[in-house]
This record gives sequence, C-alpha cells and structure tokens, in this order.
Amino acid sequence: MIHHIDFSDRTTQALVICPTRELCLQITKDLQSYSKYIPQANVVAIYGGASIDNQARDIRRGAQIVVATPGRLMDMIDRRKVDISSVQFVVLDEADEMLNMGFKEDIDIILKSVPSDRSTWLFSATMPREVASIAKNYMKNPQEITVGKQNSSNENIEHQYFMIREKDRYFALKRIIDFYPEVFGIIFCRTKRETQEVSDKLIKDGYNCEAIHGDLSQGQRDSVMKKFRERTLQLLCATDVAARGIDVSNITHVINYNLPDDIENYTHRSGRTARAGKSGFSLVLVNTKERNRVRDIERVIKKDFVQRMIPNGKEICEKQLFALIERMTKVEVNEKGIAPYLDRINESLASLSKEDIIKRFVSAEFNRFIDYYKHSEDLNVTMKNDRNDRGERRERGDRNDMQSLFFNVGDMDGVNKGMLVRLICDNAGIAGNQIGRIDIRREFTFCDVDPSIAKQIMDGLNGLVVEETGRKLRVNPADRPSGGGDGGRDRNKGGGGKSYGGGGGRKSYGGGEKKSYGGDKKSFGGPNRKKSFSKRDY
Repeated sequence: MIHHIDFSDRTTQALVICPTRELCLQITKDLQSYSKYIPQANVVAIYGGASIDNQARDIRRGAQIVVATPGRLMDMIDRRKVDISSVQFVVLDEADEMLNMGFKEDIDIILKSVPSDRSTWLFSATMPREVASIAKNYMKNPQEITVGKQNSSNENIEHQYFMIREKDRYFALKRIIDFYPEVFGIIFCRTKRETQEVSDKLIKDGYNCEAIHGDLSQGQRDSVMKKFRERTLQLLCATDVAARGIDVSNITHVINYNLPDDIENYTHRSGRTARAGKSGFSLVLVNTKERNRVRDIERVIKKDFVQRMIPNGKEICEKQLFALIERMTKVEVNEKGIAPYLDRINESLASLSKEDIIKRFVSAEFNRFIDYYKHSEDLNVTMKNDRNDRGERRERGDRNDMQSLFFNVGDMDGVNKGMLVRLICDNAGIAGNQIGRIDIRREFTFCDVDPSIAKQIMDGLNGLVVEETGRKLRVNPADRPSGGGDGGRDRNKGGGGKSYGGGGGRKSYGGGEKKSYGGDKKSFGGPNRKKSFSKRDY
C-alpha cells in the first residue's frame, strides 16, 4: 500500500480500520516504521480515549494514511474533521472481530462514503459468513489469499486441557500458574467483569498480574501494556477484544480460563504464543459439561488436545524448588559490589554448616509453597467422580423441598446451563453443587435451589446486566413446584392440559388463566397484572 501512495499529495489516500485502540496504535507504529525514509510521509492514528482535537490537528497537517477505530472515525467524519472522499485504499483489519463488536452499521456507512473505484482489502484470521458478505457487497471480483491452512493453529503450539469442577476453576488456575514458575502469559476470560475479578483475586494472592479490557481508560491500558511488553508484568488477564491489539514476543503460555463463545476465537487466543518460530502452550480449563467443545475446537484447528492432570501440591513444590535452585546457579555474582559486605556475612554465617545455609536460603523462598499446599486436595475430575457428582445433582434436583427461582432470560438470549451456573456462583458467592435442576425455556428460565440460599441469589443477581445478552436480570421466586416440567417434552407434566410446571388451565405456564406465564393474561411471574412484569420489561 505504501508503494502505491503519492506522498507529495497531502490528501488522505489510504484508510485502515481496526477494532481496538491497541491494534490501531500497533498498525500505525508499523506503517510509520515502513515509511520512515519516505519524505513527507505522515501516518496518523485516530481512536477513542484520546484528544479528538489533537488528532484533528495531526490530520490537518496532511495525513496520507489514517488508521482508525470505527467509532472515533465516524465521530470525526460527522464533525468534518476527516475527509475520506479521495481514499484509494480501504483496509479492514480483524474484520470478523469488528462485526462481532457490532460495528457492521458503521463499516457499511464508511464503505459507502469512499470512492467506488477504491481498492478494498480485508484481513481476518477466520472467514465467517458476515465477512464474506462484506466482500460480496463492497468488493468487485475479489481474490481470496489464504496464508497457511484456514483456521489452523501454529504447529509449535501444544494444546492441553484440564478437567475440573466448576467450583474449582480459580484454584485450578492458581495451581497451573504455580506449576510453571517462569510463565509469561495471557489469561483469557469471557467478559470484562470476569477479567477484572480474576485479576483482582490473583493480585490479592500475590501474583504479578493485571487486567486489560474495554472499561479501562486509554492511560490505564497503555500503562498495563507497557509493563507487559517490558516483562515487569508476568500475567495479563484479557478479554478477546482487548487482546486483538497485543503483539508481544516470547509469550510462553496462553491460559483459557473459559472457552470463548465463538470457537473460532480460540485460534486468535492461542496465536498469541509460539510466534517467530518459538514454541508455546495453550491451556484450557473445562468442566464436565464442556468436554465436547474441546472436540469441536480440535476439528476447527485440525490439531489434537492432550489431557493433562491438574498438578498436586507435591508436584508444584518440587517444580518450584528446582526452579529456585536453577535461578540461584545462574545468578550473576557482582564480586566488586558485595566485597565490602563479605566479612560481616561470613561472620554472621560462621556458626552454620554448608547444609544449614543451603536449607535456610531455600526455605526463605520455598516455605510459602509448602505451607499452602500441605493439605491440598486432588482437583482432577475422573469419569467415576464425575458420575457421582452428577448423580448427587440429580438427587438434589428431584427433591420437593427446593425453591424454584424465575430468571427473565432464556434460550432466545443464548443462555445455557453452564453460563447460568457461572453467573450464580460468581455473583451470589455460592458453590455450583448447591444448584439443582435448571429448566431453560425460550424466553425465561427456572432454576431449583435450596431455600436457604434463594434470597442470597436474588440479592446477588437482581439488576445485574449480563454482558453476553445485554439484558438486566430479574430473579424472583417462581410460582411453580420445584422440579416441575421439562420444557415441553411431556405436555402434561406438572398440571392440567398442555401446562408447563404445574397448575392452571389450557396453555398455561406455571398456573393462571389462558395464555398466562405464572399470572394473569400475558403477564410473567406474578399472581396479578399489577405485580407482574409486562412484556416490555423483557
């Protein structure tokens, strides 16, 4: 692109659009490097979180190439601070992620605003239907160039997964980190909230970790990334979107705290390690219900996962001990610097034998691992204890003394049982084994819990905005017996003709009049219209 631009002309001739601020700055820096020896070349980045006036001033000086995030670009076009009427090249980088982030409308407007005879380039690690539709609508006779195998993973990456119970997810993460003393990696979480929570927990437990996600200011993001690039930060908790702009060398491990909602995003995550010919590890934590998703990823990336056991306390202590010894043997001794203190050191250690000195120096660093892991349990899930766990869940779910709770989200919102369990555990502070039967319907969900924790769950979740759906949660006691109904397989479970979950007449859901949902006509979850939630609330 640089070789096709007339840098003696000060008009904007090339436009690069990308999803995140970090990626915008990274591309700008690379383009500035590539055009370093071209006279009058000017590459300008425009992105949210920085001064729009400063960015407009840089463009007025004559920016032949503009690198932009969609939101800020639209803002500056509306304010007439950017003129894209002479653009000859339009580049959409990470096109799939921009569509996932809801930028399709902005991209459509931008592509309609540039000359029809421009050249359009799309870059995407995956090729979903939405990206193909942009190519069809805005490109003439496009050529597709594939580098490597589509959706394939780097050959130098070893993919491993660990089977866990949901309640042990964070503790398993800590063990994996402790088992790799020299880890320099990224921990991927599904949501901004989860990213911050995991990071906060790790910091509290003494790990060198920080989070990066969309809720941070530009200054905060720049500070975190600076520390990570300089390796003064060992672990980075990130969302999929925020990580798109991370281009850091020598990352040893990518840890998937949760699998991505879109399986193809796994390719993006794992690709952060094993760059420039290096090798790396992509580790995945999965609960018993997510085992099949590992197989789905294997089919996409065309590589097999290796199942690993979560290390026990003895294995971690041994690994940490010898890592400490290796660091001691490789440490560079500053003979001149320590010389003035050697006499006092020798005097202080005179009463100790060589063996005593070794034990004390090792113990000074090592005792915390011995103390922490001396009563550690086995966190691994085998088929045997998995069956026992599920058997206990079924027994618990079939009890008649459980309280049934009503949630205002359902299958149409993309809710699944694993997601609901995580929401309850993370926000109500209870363990997954305290949750009974979960019955997901199209527009709402019933969940059976012990009556003693029902209020705790309602207090923890009511009003919470679910990031995956954008919906504000409402959780109320359900007007149905616990364990009633199965979502419609047996049209006579729990009540009258075609009722779901008990009580009521024809086509009722949880009792009430004709076409009611736990209340009077067209109401949801209440005995009368005044106290019920209308359809508008949904």
